[in-house]
Amino acid sequence: MRLKTKYNVGEVPLSEYPRPQCKRESYLCLNGVWQFQTVKNGGQVCDEWKSILVPFSPETLNSGVKEGFVLGKDETLCYRRAFTLKEGLDEKTVLLHFGAVDQQCKVFVNGIPVGEHDGGYVPFALDITSAVKTGESELRVDCVDVTEENSRTRGKQSSNAATIWYTPQSGIWQTVWLEVLPKKYIRDFTVKTDARTKTVSIACDYDGEVLLTVYDGERVIFEKTFQGKIEFAHDFTLWSPETPKLYDFVLKSDSGDVISSYFGVRTFSVGVDKKGKKRLFLNGKPYFMNGVLDQGYWSDGLLTPPSNQAMYDELKMLKNMGFNMVRKHIKVEPMLWYRYCDELGLIVWQDFVNGGGEYKWTHIALFPFLGAKHKDSDYRYFAREDEGGRYEFMRSARATVQALKNAPCVGVWVPFNEGWGQFDSKKVVEELRAWDDTRLIDSCSGWHDQGKDKTTMRSMHTYYTPLCVPRDTRVVVLSEFGGYSKKTDGHVFSEKEFGYKIFKTDEKLVGALKTLYLKKLKPLIKKGLSACVYTQVSDVEEEINGLVTYDRAVIKVPVSVMKAINDEIMQAANEIK
Repeated sequence: MRLKTKYNVGEVPLSEYPRPQCKRESYLCLNGVWQFQTVKNGGQVCDEWKSILVPFSPETLNSGVKEGFVLGKDETLCYRRAFTLKEGLDEKTVLLHFGAVDQQCKVFVNGIPVGEHDGGYVPFALDITSAVKTGESELRVDCVDVTEENSRTRGKQSSNAATIWYTPQSGIWQTVWLEVLPKKYIRDFTVKTDARTKTVSIACDYDGEVLLTVYDGERVIFEKTFQGKIEFAHDFTLWSPETPKLYDFVLKSDSGDVISSYFGVRTFSVGVDKKGKKRLFLNGKPYFMNGVLDQGYWSDGLLTPPSNQAMYDELKMLKNMGFNMVRKHIKVEPMLWYRYCDELGLIVWQDFVNGGGEYKWTHIALFPFLGAKHKDSDYRYFAREDEGGRYEFMRSARATVQALKNAPCVGVWVPFNEGWGQFDSKKVVEELRAWDDTRLIDSCSGWHDQGKDKTTMRSMHTYYTPLCVPRDTRVVVLSEFGGYSKKTDGHVFSEKEFGYKIFKTDEKLVGALKTLYLKKLKPLIKKGLSACVYTQVSDVEEEINGLVTYDRAVIKVPVSVMKAINDEIMQAANEIK
């Protein structure tokens, strides 16, 4: 049963500027009521044009589409809407942006093909200058989504949804928007910071001069014109969960392109504490990352939040609970989500989205539970025989890094989880380091560890066996644990219940959490445990192991109780510095 959250989606949902890391004044939001229909691959129209509220997928409650919609594997989901550009377009560039479209799409403007995209979780933009016109134009988006049948990225969507696998969705599920730019514009920029030297470098992909202005509040602290790349130093306040200081800056090109953005000065690294234990470091000091697994699913929108306020409120709740980190699990969120983490002070461990063929339960659950691991060069074992699927994973991973590279909160990349479509992880890590040398890497979260690469982590998922810190030359992290469950009547997706340990009352759930954290986990910090990730933020469909219910109506573990637990954990962590 689909459950409604308390948040009002409005006539134009999620209409706030969607990319605060690269903000321009030119912005036309295309969210709202569109028309859609399904068409057989042979061309037969399945139904008439109907209304849908974009950016909610037709399988969601918030879309306004009749419950029970399923896109056939041999069908195309077709969207259309009109939009109007009033300004003159001479010597302009018009970019059409999509936050995410699942799974593959082709885009037309005024009947002219303007581009296509493969990969359902990453943002992309198309130059539609040659097809758009002043006045009214028509936009059409044709989507194909076969979930797990083509080995492309699919995340936790499954045609046979149950337990930890969820209802599949299709089509547009993040904001669609336009911007009109000068013919010559800043194509891209990259920000890197160094907490040790308190320096910032900004590299611009632009053929010409750019004026950089940096602000601390309303005060200008640096201003200079440059070409290509610039580096500057200042007595910056360092970014951390305790002091999430952000500095605004503006890039203005000699062609009149103006971008507003921000940065936080911080450095993630690995080091050794005063007792010789390998630790995660933040800004040159040992830092215990105490987090929670966040799947980002919503009862009325699936992957799409009902509003940006809903995203903020949930992250604020986690911060108030005393967490300093969030593991974003098998999903790439809208860019505003990362802005909220930046300003609230939540470190993000960012998973890449999995794909591949049909996973064997023995290979991703049973055998690893019994202690077995397997070489991930065996593509068949990990359902990765399709070369095109492996290529698409790497392309989507690269797009994820590109989209999030300037977010201060992102501290760890997580390429693979529990062997779901895992392959060539050592090579993937090498490629990832070439893309981004400023973050840490948890290469094989859970199991199927591929060896002692000292720059990655020993990453454990522990639900049924005792918590421990194994002997290892690498940083040791508990990247999933807990999963304690309690059913909340009236706030569940179905009568089926999945969790790693079931409790019948709030009191027993809270008591068990205190024991888990303070008796079982806390002593491991001195032994070298460097991070922990509790499962999970919210219930999701049959999974009822959330700190809050699926509809976000009930907080199962009071904020003050979780805060007291986390305060004690962080006090123990601070003693090891």
